[in-house]
Amino acid sequence: MIRRQFIKTSSKFTVGGLCIGAMDSLKYKNIEDLIVGHNSHRYKIDMSWGALNATAYPVNDCHEMVQDSKGRIILLTNHTKNNVIVYDKKGKLVEVWGTQFPGAHGLTLNVENGQDFLYISDNERHEVIKTTIDGKIVQVFPYPADSGKYKSADQYVPTETAIAENGDIYVADGYGLQYILHYNSKGLLLNVFGGKGIAEKHFNNAHGICVDKRNGTESLLITARTQNKLKRFSMEGKLISTIDLPGAYICRPVIHKENVYMATIWSGDGAENTGFVSILDKEDKLISAPCGSEPKYVNGKLKKMYQTLKVFKHPHDVCVDDDENLYVAQWNSGKTYPIKLYRI
Repeated sequence: MIRRQFIKTSSKFTVGGLCIGAMDSLKYKNIEDLIVGHNSHRYKIDMSWGALNATAYPVNDCHEMVQDSKGRIILLTNHTKNNVIVYDKKGKLVEVWGTQFPGAHGLTLNVENGQDFLYISDNERHEVIKTTIDGKIVQVFPYPADSGKYKSADQYVPTETAIAENGDIYVADGYGLQYILHYNSKGLLLNVFGGKGIAEKHFNNAHGICVDKRNGTESLLITARTQNKLKRFSMEGKLISTIDLPGAYICRPVIHKENVYMATIWSGDGAENTGFVSILDKEDKLISAPCGSEPKYVNGKLKKMYQTLKVFKHPHDVCVDDDENLYVAQWNSGKTYPIKLYRI
């Protein structure tokens, strides 16, 4: 059984929003005894959810997860023995597929005419691949040679996609030249914006992207991970606003009902093995940080965030199921399976 470990803050430990003295912490024998998170979003931890026979069903980096229309949880890994692992919500294996995605990184699910499709961003193939829910390739978005921004395919390293209501596809080139590519559903390039730079409209690690429809109109939330920000753009690529998340190196934003959920791969000054989960409310304010510091705003500004409980090493994605439980996939974390957080 995995024992809990804490980052020391003076002579006390922080769990959720509570400071617990070292002697008091001894009553918690296991991580599973703890409740993590803050305010309305608190969770119990299941470290063994989805654990499989690693010889038969190995993972490498567990990059992203989604829930399909049948309620199944789909995990994307860059292990080419089984790029996609499908679970039920209890963590029981349903099926595996996929051997041709060595750089499998981004996973987006979109329902089109009543059918589930997956969009896989592969940063070694330098492509986005659209598949059926059982792995049949139906469309490939190659490197955008016609954009005029790239001299060769290796400059284009897509990390994530987002699908608009009208079927348009937005691709974040998070490990390449940092552009956002806007396509129609047939694969015609319509627009390019962003790019690497220090201006607010530019990016440093445009790692994740999603369509936000919470206020009744569509906009894009795009990660600027190294800048510790989310940036909101119009669907035409115009900067609207920024959301500062100091100390949080976030991956992609995931919207469920009123909230935005984000795996925070590093925190504080960006040291390794310092990840947690960040949750924003409908006003884009931090309300909970499971395994991270208590959200605090001073004069309207969020205080710098940091890890407080060593449950995660490098969280890379959060999937929110229909019961509002969380599934956290991790990059570079010992080839471990996802961790589940049960909402309480």
